[in-house]
Amino acid sequence: MRNKILSLILSVAMVTTMLVGCGEGSTTDKSTVSDSAQTADSANVNGKKSAKGKTVGLAMPTQSSERWISDCANMKEQFEKQGYKVIAQFAEDDVQNQVSQVENMIAQNVDCLVIAAVDSSALVNVEKQAKDAGIPIIAYDRLLMDTDAVSYYATFDNKGVGVAIGKYIEEKKDLKVAQKEGKSYTIEFFMGSPDDNNALFLYNGIMEVLEGYLKDGTLVCKSGRTSFDDTCILRWSQDTAQANCENYLTGFYAKEKLDIVCSAFDGFSYGCKSALEGAGYSVGKDWPLITGQDADLMAVKNIISGYQTMSIYKDTRLLAEKCVKMVQAVLEGKEPEINDTNQYNNGVKTVPSYLCTPVPVDKDNYKKVIVDSGYYTEEQLSK
Repeated sequence: MRNKILSLILSVAMVTTMLVGCGEGSTTDKSTVSDSAQTADSANVNGKKSAKGKTVGLAMPTQSSERWISDCANMKEQFEKQGYKVIAQFAEDDVQNQVSQVENMIAQNVDCLVIAAVDSSALVNVEKQAKDAGIPIIAYDRLLMDTDAVSYYATFDNKGVGVAIGKYIEEKKDLKVAQKEGKSYTIEFFMGSPDDNNALFLYNGIMEVLEGYLKDGTLVCKSGRTSFDDTCILRWSQDTAQANCENYLTGFYAKEKLDIVCSAFDGFSYGCKSALEGAGYSVGKDWPLITGQDADLMAVKNIISGYQTMSIYKDTRLLAEKCVKMVQAVLEGKEPEINDTNQYNNGVKTVPSYLCTPVPVDKDNYKKVIVDSGYYTEEQLSK
């Protein structure tokens, strides 16, 4: 009998000890237990951990362009709303700086990398480091070349941007009529950086529309610089665009006016504006048609004042949203939304992509497209 009582006492003691151990540092409130169970359930969907609370590294090219500042801010805001931690860094167009920043993010064990590259082909080694560490990579707006480490690509339809610029020139200068009547217009080209894969896509889109007019003389490029190699501008440099434009105006347009500045970037358009003003051109008199891309705040102001004719509006809020959803899907073990599986071969693999649609904006539609959508306010544009 004594042994039975002793055994009963020991059993009660063991159960009590187990209960105290389980409750240490926690609460036994029913709602907490329920919440914990729900958290555990939501954290394991088909055996995959939830992306909530994870860290995303944003490697951006530069803060010298308003566009990249907006992209980073949009993504950071949307990621943080979803519960992610964000490490965001700008490389200031320095390749080695970006390599070091990405290496640092890998060392901090980020769960996913979003990279908008300074040089699309210069990150191969650090991308391999990420892959070896099990960190997925999303290419943001600039395709990462020569690597199998990139999982997906979020961008705008870059060839579509070029086609839109080409068609705008075709329509505004009525090139089909000019072709029939034997009229011609002078044109010079300012294309994107050779280390950015998007730049070639954009150039090809422009030439898809304009090449025939160059061949039959409807469009005349007096500098003779029409190939991508002859017109590309390293690192999208505004200063180089201005210097090139100044040289063209001095060397080829002393006696004849330049009619069209085919610019692939708003920054180039600013440089060309300065060159044209220096050469004595004036708005309303002999100012050429000037294109652009990104619809920066200054570009839209220039469109309103007549210093720039058009730009390509790329709603970075939408691109950021698509990228955030892409990262979420990857970290949750799901398939992200994709609408292109053919165009973007990086030399190693064809990268599944989501392409957002670009929209041309000018003086006639900027209010409807940009102001009404809340991208900029009338107050911002009037300052």
